[in-house]
Amino acid sequence: MSAGETIEGVWSEVGGDVPEDGAEEGRREGAGGARLADVIAARRRGDDPNAEAASRREALRRRDAAEARRRARWRLYLLVAAFVMAYGAVAGRMAVIAASEPEEPRAVASSEMFNAVRAEIVDRRGALLATNLPVWSLYAQPDRMVDPARAAKALAEIFPDLDAEALERRFTDGRRFLWIKRTITPAERVAVHDIGEPGLEFGPRELRVYPAGHEAAHVLGGAKFGKEGVRAAEIEGRAGIELALDQRLRDPARASEPLRLSLDLRVQRAFADVLREAVKTFHAKGAAGVLMEARTGEVRALVSLPDFDPNDRPTAISGYAGDHPTFNRAAQGLYELGSVYKTFTAAMVLEAGLAGPETMVDTTGPMYWGRFRISDFHRMPQRMTLSDVLVESSNTGTARLALLAGARRQQDFLGALGLLETPEIELSEAAGAEPLTPERWSEISVMTISYGHGLATTPLHLAAAYATLVNGGERVSPTLLAGAGAPGERVVSGETSRELREMLRRVVTEGTGRNAEAPGYFLGGKTGTAEKPKRHGGGYDRDKVIAVFAGAFPIHEPEYVIVVALDEAEDRSGPKPRRTSGWTAAPTTKAAIERIAPILGLRPRLAPAPPAEAPQVVVVGGVRR
Repeated sequence: MSAGETIEGVWSEVGGDVPEDGAEEGRREGAGGARLADVIAARRRGDDPNAEAASRREALRRRDAAEARRRARWRLYLLVAAFVMAYGAVAGRMAVIAASEPEEPRAVASSEMFNAVRAEIVDRRGALLATNLPVWSLYAQPDRMVDPARAAKALAEIFPDLDAEALERRFTDGRRFLWIKRTITPAERVAVHDIGEPGLEFGPRELRVYPAGHEAAHVLGGAKFGKEGVRAAEIEGRAGIELALDQRLRDPARASEPLRLSLDLRVQRAFADVLREAVKTFHAKGAAGVLMEARTGEVRALVSLPDFDPNDRPTAISGYAGDHPTFNRAAQGLYELGSVYKTFTAAMVLEAGLAGPETMVDTTGPMYWGRFRISDFHRMPQRMTLSDVLVESSNTGTARLALLAGARRQQDFLGALGLLETPEIELSEAAGAEPLTPERWSEISVMTISYGHGLATTPLHLAAAYATLVNGGERVSPTLLAGAGAPGERVVSGETSRELREMLRRVVTEGTGRNAEAPGYFLGGKTGTAEKPKRHGGGYDRDKVIAVFAGAFPIHEPEYVIVVALDEAEDRSGPKPRRTSGWTAAPTTKAAIERIAPILGLRPRLAPAPPAEAPQVVVVGGVRR
């Protein structure tokens, strides 16, 4: 810088003001952003200081713009990442919900969550058997009541089972909540509302109702309230199919899908009416009836008498449980069923090849085994064919056939028919119906079981076993669900089944079951009369019997199996009471078929059943068959 050049002149060239003395920033930078040293350096190089400053400013601007773009780009990246994460979380949650089991809809009640849904139950034709109706509960909040005494008196007038004085004491003992009625009718709700007491409140809920009343009571069982609050209450199965299929009925995913049973309400009602009349006519303590499809095991009717109304299921049980109305005689009651078991003995020896329908059997009696005596109800010939043993119901002949087969074969055969296990059916009570078998399967057990003593099963066991034998030999398991029945493994051959059906038809046309013949329906079956064990002291009561008839119709091509059991029935129309099945259960079966068959669409036929081929008589190993 020349001597004539001053600092002031330099600053003026770059458009700046001279900084005050001692101002460090003023000495370094001018208003245009150029530093004094840079200006002097530019002058020495011969460059324009202003252009140099402008270039630096432009570079600084571009740097700031690039930094701003970089920051904006990162902000955009962060925003996109946050959006993608949020969208992914929502989509993931939706996928989890879609893939998971549906949650049960619940209603809030007293700070708890309740499942209030329950599917309806219908019969195979869609007739309503069980449904839900909206009702109300009644409760009190005593701390909000204006006149507890007046409210208690008014409630006692509406509900006669309530005591006004006791209710008033409860209203004034300091509690803040009090249940009054779990369910009330619309008319009762209006009456309580008219009391005008602000401390009386109503809660919505649903009540399980059974439109058919007593019909199918033992199948349906009944329901009750489970967890409950002021705004909702769970409905839980209490017995029968309501309890056995409780989870299915409470499944919200299937709440709109009625549970369809195999029952036909029309048949159920007709069968129950016939049995009620039989109980009255024969002075019986009770009765049981089963009607089952022979090929599938689907139960069309299941009756137990006495019965009850599931809308008001009785709870108190006094005395012998087996006499209580809620006891299911058909699926729960274990009885020695008598001579209907002779059919199983005949089928066993036929299937094993030990005898044929025309094999001669020794029927002399009585038979003795130690202190036990086996005899026939009436005098029999000394020798009879196997077919005649069944037709005439010979105890001694059946016992000798069972001894020929042996204990192991008898156990295996009865087991294959399902007679030694709990029945697999959708009833809670059936789970406890395990057959009562002898502690040791001795020779005397073999003989007595062959004609229905010493082994106790249910009428439902009996129906399923008969269905297996007459349907061609394929085992069926009883079911109460429409469309769920199907044949299982083969137990006897088709030929054995055919021979057995012919013999059962003869029982009705020629033997002990003549009073069961329903013209035109070609019933085949077997009678059975078993003395009941004494409740105290052991032994049997000769004057108290279970009378049973088990059969199928039409027997040449069985569609249905029917079992009728009467408890302590006796025909008093003659000079002496007659207790055998031929006089009680057999005519009841006839009446039932004549009522039921037309409902099932079966028309009576005038022509007899197609004749079977004449049995061939051969001699095998010295035994005439």
